[in-house]
Amino acid sequence: MFSDFLKRLTQPDPSQMPDADARLALTALLVRVARSDGSYDQSERARIDRIAAGRYALSPDAARNLRAHAEELEIQAPDTVRFTRAIKDAVAYDHRIDVVEALWEVALADGVRSDEEDSLLRLVSSLLGVSDVDSAMARQRVEAQK
Repeated sequence: MFSDFLKRLTQPDPSQMPDADARLALTALLVRVARSDGSYDQSERARIDRIAAGRYALSPDAARNLRAHAEELEIQAPDTVRFTRAIKDAVAYDHRIDVVEALWEVALADGVRSDEEDSLLRLVSSLLGVSDVDSAMARQRVEAQK
């Protein structure tokens, strides 16, 4: 189901993604971060649903459906380096900062800041081309909302 999508995403010179594809890829990245510590619990799934609903103006059912597709895509997606670089090439910088903020929301959703999630967030932010300063500011905005 996702093989054509992944081919388009990881081709040497990906074009700007249509909104629906970008939503799916970015939500899959949220799932990957949530799963990185070996625990993918209901609080993280609910947070991903809320992020998707809020950012993309989706109903709760549509957000859950997007997350379900993203979970499937995340399993099939290439390694984090290639997957994230492909997103970087296809998504504007401002949107990538929003993605990093959403990634921090998911990483912190269970109330535990694990070393695995921290490491992956540093890697993903760098691969997305988001500066350390912008990533730290995104994390601080999320922590301030708690």
